[in-house]
Amino acid sequence: MSDLARHASRLHTLPPSCGPVRLIAVDGHAGSGKSTLASRLAAALGDAPVLRLDDLATHEELFAWVDRLRDQVIGPLSRGESARYAPYDWTTRRFGPPRTLEPAPVVLIEGVGAGRRALRPFLARLWWMELGPAAAWERGRLRDGPALSAFWDGWTAAEERHFADDPSRPYADALVRQLPVGYEWLEGPRATAGANHSVTHGEPPAATY
Repeated sequence: MSDLARHASRLHTLPPSCGPVRLIAVDGHAGSGKSTLASRLAAALGDAPVLRLDDLATHEELFAWVDRLRDQVIGPLSRGESARYAPYDWTTRRFGPPRTLEPAPVVLIEGVGAGRRALRPFLARLWWMELGPAAAWERGRLRDGPALSAFWDGWTAAEERHFADDPSRPYADALVRQLPVGYEWLEGPRATAGANHSVTHGEPPAATY
């Protein structure tokens, strides 16, 4: 079993956090590898549903999507119902046809701000991609090319403001570093502080994630 598969298998042992769902957040700076980790984790979980916060944000509301998330996703999942949300099309600048998100045993939510304070009460775990903003943003700019340079200028300023007001990393259960092959998993600030964890002395850190 791969390291990622071991971490994925442990998620099923967590208590549900949002109705019958174990909601797992993958947060970090734009360009840090959140989408890639979430996709690989979903596959390791047998195609677990993934909610990508890019589908809820808009050009005008980069971080003001909490009400949409609460009404369209968190509320239904907490009642054991299927969620329905309209993903935003970043090309046409309008919301598209609704998608369904089933209340599976494990549901992943990935994107900048996935670990914000309004969502943490509904999370079974919060994982933070451990890559600094400068390196992450440079990687994101290279990925998107010069055509989106102006968008990135506005995004980085908005992201800085968001994390200054509502940081996620201090509440992360695990810090995840993407390696040339695989990932390195470290105890997060929340796990180190002992919040909502009972870790036996000598137990390997991976068991807390």
